[in-house]
Amino acid sequence: MLDAVNEPEDGATPRGTTLSEDARAKLEDLIVSGALAPGARLDEGELAARFSMSRTPVREALKALIATGLLEMRGRQGVTVATISIPMLLEMFEMMAALEGVCAKLAARRATQAQRAALRVIHERLIAALSTGDADAFYAVNREFHEVLYDSAHTQFLAAQTRALRKRVAAYRRHVTFQPGRMAATIDEHARILEAIEAADAEAAFKATSEHVNLLGDDVADLIAALPAALTRAS
Repeated sequence: MLDAVNEPEDGATPRGTTLSEDARAKLEDLIVSGALAPGARLDEGELAARFSMSRTPVREALKALIATGLLEMRGRQGVTVATISIPMLLEMFEMMAALEGVCAKLAARRATQAQRAALRVIHERLIAALSTGDADAFYAVNREFHEVLYDSAHTQFLAAQTRALRKRVAAYRRHVTFQPGRMAATIDEHARILEAIEAADAEAAFKATSEHVNLLGDDVADLIAALPAALTRAS
């Protein structure tokens, strides 16, 4: 249920959006941020009250997010935040590595000077976040880095597909980020990505990004050990 969930910032519906789109955006943010964990049950009435709207736009938002895979219908439990089996999760990380690698490859060829500068600024902020030891702040800045990377590829379809898959694995990716030593390793890996993009070395950018995102060797065992049982399903 939604008992201890922090709601995203409330306010008027953004101009040009419908109530169902607004409800979908709020729900998606709760899921991607980890405020609603995989397996969490969602109640249409509670959500309508929380978002100060009728059940109809909430119902439409739930249907839309079920279609994307972020939510699922689980019999008597009703609508829940989707859980992912370990084998499927590992496949998704492999696909993320490939998609983000292509984004970086294209960014090395297409990124504007402003985008390269933005990546460098975000990288410096990430270093500062590491020094504070604030894992949530680090995760948020890290997400900014990857968002600019997608934009720098200058391809709508690839960026959209990459973002969609990243949202599917967001709750699990947080567990990877928070593993001991992982944040420090991220700094070095981002530095290699940046160097490749700034040098316009497309193949090096692809390799550095793919290796940064993919789960290899001990990382796989560490992730599985860290995941609460409630976050995964058997198949």
